Amino acid sequence: MGDSELPQFADIEQAAVRLQGVIRDLPLAGARWLEVLVGGPVMLVTENLQRAGSFKIRGAYNQIAQLSESERARGVVAASAGNHAQGVAVAGQLLGVKVTVFMPDGATIPKIEATKGYGADVYFAGPTIDTALEAAREFSERTGAVRIHPFDHADVVAGQGTLGLEILEKLPDVKTVVVCTGGGGLLAGVALAIKSVRPEVRVIGVQAEQGAAYPASLKAGAPIALTTMNTMADGIAVGRPGAVPFAIISNLVDDIVTVSESEIARAVLMLLERAKLLVEPAGAAATAAVLARPQDFEPPVAVVISGGNVDSLLLMRIIRFGMAAAGRFLTVRVRVLDKPGSLAQLLEAVRKSNSNVVEIEHNRFDPELSVDEVDIVVQVETRGPEHRDELLRQLAEAGYEILDR
Repeated sequence: MGDSELPQFADIEQAAVRLQGVIRDLPLAGARWLEVLVGGPVMLVTENLQRAGSFKIRGAYNQIAQLSESERARGVVAASAGNHAQGVAVAGQLLGVKVTVFMPDGATIPKIEATKGYGADVYFAGPTIDTALEAAREFSERTGAVRIHPFDHADVVAGQGTLGLEILEKLPDVKTVVVCTGGGGLLAGVALAIKSVRPEVRVIGVQAEQGAAYPASLKAGAPIALTTMNTMADGIAVGRPGAVPFAIISNLVDDIVTVSESEIARAVLMLLERAKLLVEPAGAAATAAVLARPQDFEPPVAVVISGGNVDSLLLMRIIRFGMAAAGRFLTVRVRVLDKPGSLAQLLEAVRKSNSNVVEIEHNRFDPELSVDEVDIVVQVETRGPEHRDELLRQLAEAGYEILDR
């Protein structure tokens, strides 16, 4: 199928046959902690447990499996922040095709090592996925390797759409499907599959607020490139929607919503604690939307968790950020006289609220400080928003002015 052709429902059905025995048949996971908020059944679609850690193998395998012998002999090339790279690498390994991958400079170590572990050659190409895409295009023109685009190809979209068929099979009474969205391949495929069978089901895409190309593009009626992106959700940080998914999404998707960085972090934390699922920020975007605005999603709801490949160091920062967003971690800075007993008095005020001090820092060199003053920064674990507010009240009653938090 050509790069600019749109897939049809029959292409998704054929892709599902190709993928039998290749992808894992994963059960949906219940989420009572979301059901309480939504007011009805909520099921998590756990593609973070899929082969290679995300849904990406579906589209990659579907395209590579349809290449001619001469195309396979030339190898394939892909550009990816990590998940698509691993999907293409696994598909190439299964089909005996040489894989070359271009990654942004900031790709996480686990994704790099996993991609290499599946036998792919990995090169780095600039700061963003878009610079990596350009490098992959140049490599393809120079060597004849077939490009496996992360989202802008009919065969890739059709492969991703097999997830929509599975959702309908496993949750036949579903009313709302929520999908993490970057370039749009997964959202387009799922929307095409679901709307072809159950057009009344609402399909909603979710983007990171600081990397959301679709809202403005849909408003303009054509893909528009973002000038800047700054989100922890690197897997959906795509500067420009693909032409193929955009055509489908603009016709079939009911809404595109965005989530903040703190909402994403909170969702990662909740999925880890409540669902016992390790999910990367991009994979948690749909969950973040339901968690933040549960009244907007009519149950039964299927929430797609699109990937679980997350760097351990990043995960540590996200958990801390998520705890702060959930009111369970607080950083306060107060200014006191630099004399014996000042720290002890501050810690006694914290102790009275039964909060746990994690870290303390002194700053004596701020130009705004008098020579006899010191800023004390205290990081505290709390039990939630009410406990956090109680601590702040007690500090205020003890005479402390919170400079920032």
